[in-house]
Amino acid sequence: MSALRAAAPGKVNLCLFVGPVRPDGRHELVSLIEAVSLADDLELAPAPPGADADQVVCGGVEGPNLAAAALAGFRAMTGWDPPPQRLTVTKRVPVAGGMGGGSADAAAALRLAAAAAGREGDPRLSRLAAELGSDVPAALKPGLALVTGAGQHVRRLAPLPAHGIVVVALEHRLPTAAVFAQADRLDLPRDTRDLAARRRAVEAALEDGGELPAELWRNDLERAARGLCPPIEDALEAVRGFGVDPVMVSGSGPTVVAIQLGADGPARARAAAKELRPRFPGARAVVPVGADHGAPRAVEPAT
Repeated sequence: MSALRAAAPGKVNLCLFVGPVRPDGRHELVSLIEAVSLADDLELAPAPPGADADQVVCGGVEGPNLAAAALAGFRAMTGWDPPPQRLTVTKRVPVAGGMGGGSADAAAALRLAAAAAGREGDPRLSRLAAELGSDVPAALKPGLALVTGAGQHVRRLAPLPAHGIVVVALEHRLPTAAVFAQADRLDLPRDTRDLAARRRAVEAALEDGGELPAELWRNDLERAARGLCPPIEDALEAVRGFGVDPVMVSGSGPTVVAIQLGADGPARARAAAKELRPRFPGARAVVPVGADHGAPRAVEPAT
């Protein structure tokens, strides 16, 4: 089998509303998720001779790897049984930064395994993605999606009007579970009725041309993330100082994102990121991407 490579785009949450805890321990969510050009790279190739199991190589990430779980889950689900494979992950998306890098890697691993096995259209991939984590189903097909339930219900959407995005990645890491636990301690989750109202408001805005009103550019986890990582405040203040709006924490943080609306949004995002970089080296401009950005492609195996 020749090597296959795929990008694993990170994501930003254009809005994130958190509801009550479900019986399975996860929270109900309503979120508008957009894949962006900041992406990890994954390569799937036969493991070196003598390997007796699949290998996952991912520099900078310690402990269990969600991409490894995705590859193992795909084998178990489909019965795909080639010789041991090596999955190499080149990280660019901030680790534990609220941009869904681990989930994107898992989704890309599923796309690669499905392509290698000739099972790209297997409907079971979505179910497996949901078992791996709340952000994985949306990442399975990069683009724009309205996500509900605990992340398993994904409504694919047409791209929003032109805009650019400033991403300010901080050196700190915030485990998602810790941020949700802090949100619970602060009593931040909405009740079922309130969450349903937020969902209707987002859907109505999307049907009205994709322009979200100011009250919907919101992340319910932001207060919890700020409490656990005070440097977020400095980043938020610095980005707002450029007159950029809206500005918010992405996902569970600590990455800060600013949306530059309009056809000149990408150019303005690049200018803002350049000005911010001396103080925040992790500042960069990104743009939305679609499914073609994550499509597997054949490559010569790495030597």
